[in-house]
Amino acid sequence: MTKEPEINVGGLTFAWEMEEGRFLFEGEDAVLFWITSAMRSFFDTIEEVSGEEAANLVMETTGFRQGSVVGEYFQNKGVDIEEVAKILPNTYASAGWGKAEIINIDRENKTLTVKLKNDWEHKINKVQGKEKRGSFLPAHYAGIFSGLFGSTIWYEVQQSQLEGNDYTYINYFPEDVNVARNIHDLTRKKEAEQIRHLEGLVEDKTRDLKELVRTLSSPIIPVLEGIVVVPLLGRYDEERADELITKTLTNLPEYKASYLVLDLTGLDNDLTSYTASLIEKMGTAASLIGTKVIIVGISAKLGRIIANTEIDLSKFDCFQNLQHGIHYALAQNGRRIV
Repeated sequence: MTKEPEINVGGLTFAWEMEEGRFLFEGEDAVLFWITSAMRSFFDTIEEVSGEEAANLVMETTGFRQGSVVGEYFQNKGVDIEEVAKILPNTYASAGWGKAEIINIDRENKTLTVKLKNDWEHKINKVQGKEKRGSFLPAHYAGIFSGLFGSTIWYEVQQSQLEGNDYTYINYFPEDVNVARNIHDLTRKKEAEQIRHLEGLVEDKTRDLKELVRTLSSPIIPVLEGIVVVPLLGRYDEERADELITKTLTNLPEYKASYLVLDLTGLDNDLTSYTASLIEKMGTAASLIGTKVIIVGISAKLGRIIANTEIDLSKFDCFQNLQHGIHYALAQNGRRIV
């Protein structure tokens, strides 16, 4: 096996083992990608599959956890934060992570600032046309400092190159943040959004269905010249009863109806107070605009139920079935069906 000569850049070694297809950075397997093409495609695909919000959390969580490994490594080696601030920028710059400075270190309060310029995530965000920078690198450094300080350190982007600034400044400070909890919270949020979406669909379909039921269950049927039939179907609540009265009285003049035949055949035997009120109101209101009312379809059982209510149908002509009611209406005008 032929090993290519090692190259030293800024005190860091790079090597290639071409026969094995390996690239090594400080003796460890590494991989190279073009930032604005291959890596951009990688980021775009994650967002396309999982959505921008979820993708941002994935990158943030991954960055933090990778950074924690780096921070714990330095902590186990006994390297303090000031020394890391000197080593890390050079290491990351040599790997193409951009120019970085770690400044304003306050060991007692566990705060500091990272100053970035032209980091790889910024370059990807720029070609993506983003207005807000990504979360991988800010969270990555948070993971490093969490490992070094032995407690959770979080971040806030003070300013970004994407906003037209020369540098990105990220402030770090102690914070009770749990990336696993963040994932859980996003999952619950997505579930809640899906539930709201489904509830909205149900409400829309229910509204459409109610409209269809109104149209089908309260038809106004002009059967012959001057005779309109309105079948009462099922059970009526206050809203449905009022709608039928309004709809019928609005359409009677249009049909030039002399007779309104109310067909009770399709009523539930469980006669509600709204249904009883509907029959009286409909009959009285139609009479007031000059339309005579005929009631048909009163079965023996329904007749007994009506008799036990306060409904007074004596002022209306009543017949057992629709055929008799229509024949009666025609006869009143001197007509008959031949």
